[in-house]
Amino acid sequence: MPDKAPQKHEHKKTGKTIKQRRAEKRAKHDMEMPTDPVAQARKRAR
Repeated sequence: MPDKAPQKHEHKKTGKTIKQRRAEKRAKHDMEMPTDPVAQARKRAR
């Protein structure tokens, strides 16, 4: 007969969720973008 007492299962902590990864990626990308509108226009023109 199996033991029916609750067992503590030590699970490895899961990694970041997809939403967290995407949010970090967007934040990093926003920090790299120049705030100068002229620089943005030049980048789009190329």
